[in-house]
Amino acid sequence: MLPLEGTRVVDLTVARAGPVAVRMLADWGADVIRVEPPGKLGAQDVTGQRLGSDAQNLHRNKRGVTLDLKTSAGYAIFLKLIATADILVENFRAEVKHRLAIDYPTLQRHRPELIYASISGFGQTGPYKDRPGVDQIVQGTSGLMSLTGARDGPPMRTGIAISDTSAGMFLGQGILLALLERAKTGKGQWVHTSLLEAMLSKLDFQAARYTMSGEEPTREGNDHPTFSPMGVFKTSDGLVNVAASTGRMFKAFCEALAITELLDDPRFRSSAGRRRYRAELNQTINLKTQTFKSQALVALLNEVGCPCGPIYSIPEAFEDPQAQHIGMVRSVSHPSLGDIGLIRSPINLSRHDEARKVVKPAPDLGQHNDEVYGGLGLTPDELRVLKDNGVI
Repeated sequence: MLPLEGTRVVDLTVARAGPVAVRMLADWGADVIRVEPPGKLGAQDVTGQRLGSDAQNLHRNKRGVTLDLKTSAGYAIFLKLIATADILVENFRAEVKHRLAIDYPTLQRHRPELIYASISGFGQTGPYKDRPGVDQIVQGTSGLMSLTGARDGPPMRTGIAISDTSAGMFLGQGILLALLERAKTGKGQWVHTSLLEAMLSKLDFQAARYTMSGEEPTREGNDHPTFSPMGVFKTSDGLVNVAASTGRMFKAFCEALAITELLDDPRFRSSAGRRRYRAELNQTINLKTQTFKSQALVALLNEVGCPCGPIYSIPEAFEDPQAQHIGMVRSVSHPSLGDIGLIRSPINLSRHDEARKVVKPAPDLGQHNDEVYGGLGLTPDELRVLKDNGVI
């Protein structure tokens, strides 16, 4: 039995950040019911994206229903569903939540123990509360892009949707905290975060440099902002990452590469000196590393205790023997796509090896209407009428 089995989640989320939070719960056994509008095919269906890799990876391990919350009949069914739920997750604008009467104060009156989880772009209050939350916009607004890219180049976005996925993970953690507290008090609460809060938190030590001392961090390209040599170096067949961040590691690094003259150079004897004269140090190191093939250099430096790793393409990353060993890709059977490979939860619990599996693919539109609504006491005849009237 997985840790969240017996926990019901009503999923009203769209886009990426909210679904990432819900996926965390679904992967660990929660009964997640994804609610979508009925009737016309959604954008995912029209473009084929519902069967695409993104949707399948985001919405696996869920059940799917359709429901028109704008109708009185649909809203009545929604309240029946909420009466059975432990958690609701949404990412509507405040105006939409109140117009549909699915805001936290309203639903709290119907189910006081409900954990109501919200995710937004910039926060539930404040001057930007109604702005849409888009990953790249928040990468810029949070200052992250000012730290990303070459020193003499423009700010750059990261290569992944880091604002969305970070906010989703933080919301998932918040939901679990609320579940723990409810186990003690019996009371639900409103849990919320935003892409902006997530990214300001993710700035971590770079942000602390500013908040504590007023120092403004700058772009460092592929070099570490505080340690050297620590960055990307050329080899005869590509590039590698090297992290000789301590005095001990730097000594091991120089001895392994037979460049011990660097140890006697007064410019490089201290960490501060190696950082100050980074350009000169990197230039000398690059001349030496280019005499090695990447694989040989990675093996040599790791053997002497100096961290070094390859810079892979995505296919190379998944084909690496360590990635193969930890088994991040899990196969699940889809009724029309056949066996598909999805990325499992990265969390490992010693009592729950079965959580490394992906149990079921993302649901089709309204796939579980009869199953879920039948469980709420609706008869086949009632469901037929609701479908004919466009409620489900």
